[in-house]
Amino acid sequence: MSEFLTSPPKSDPYLGMAYGKDDPRSFFRESEAELQAKGRRARRRHTIQVWIGRVVLLVVVLGSWQLLTSFPEKKHAIVDPFFFGQPSEIWNSLVHLFTVGTAFGTIWENLWVTVQEALLGFLLGTVLGVVFGILLGSNKYLAEVGGPYIKILNAIPRIVLGSIFIVAFGLGMPAKVYLAAVLVFFAVFFNAFQGVREVDQNLIANVRVLGASPMQIARHVTIPSAMTWIIASLHTAFGFAIIGSLVAEVLGAQRGIGLIISQAQGSFDPNTVFACMVIIAVFTLAAEYLISLLEGRVLKWRPPSRSEASSI
Repeated sequence: MSEFLTSPPKSDPYLGMAYGKDDPRSFFRESEAELQAKGRRARRRHTIQVWIGRVVLLVVVLGSWQLLTSFPEKKHAIVDPFFFGQPSEIWNSLVHLFTVGTAFGTIWENLWVTVQEALLGFLLGTVLGVVFGILLGSNKYLAEVGGPYIKILNAIPRIVLGSIFIVAFGLGMPAKVYLAAVLVFFAVFFNAFQGVREVDQNLIANVRVLGASPMQIARHVTIPSAMTWIIASLHTAFGFAIIGSLVAEVLGAQRGIGLIISQAQGSFDPNTVFACMVIIAVFTLAAEYLISLLEGRVLKWRPPSRSEASSI
């Protein structure tokens, strides 16, 4: 009784009953701010642990690579550095590229050429992939007519298409843009096509009953519903754009990172090849980050899924 008097009862807003500090229901008195603070601390700890794991993995891989190519002596190395390079020599090649440059100009000029080709191919392939994916996904007749030809074109080896584009359009930028666009197109097209097919048909039927035109259905129902699939395909599509531009540059170019890689390959210089790969990887990661920001803004209405929560 004395304990109850020293701790004034508080009213339960749900039950209308009084309870003391030792009542089990006092657990629910924890404020929302405290719960949010705990969540922020947990996310911060998780982020730190993830980055520690990434750094450790990078150190282990590079350290093992360096050790295997230089221990005990280069001529007796477990992994021959002549063919596989060395992290230390790759760093030296990076420094040389950014300070001295190449036979085709500075590294910035060559990187800008490759970036332009990749971006233009990415934009062209994305637009065409979305348009054709939505058209064929929405119209069964068009899908049945054009489906076999889409599959035939997708089966053509990209290296063959690159050679055809080089012959047809020369060593300039158009051939690289078209090859990058082809790779992007199929990645986006199949996702857009499947996204349209996954739209709830009952919803479309109800909208038609309300008098919506085909354009209104596409604008307000089909495209927003398929946007999740389309945005998801952009992550893979941009990597394909980089691959397409590099492959075309290796086949024939006047400037570009692919041309530097081709020259290094011809002179048996794996360190420069890996250095160019590092440059492209950094640029691709930056582009991937921007695409993730775009996805967050366009699809902010969608609740996060388990795959997004555990994504890397």
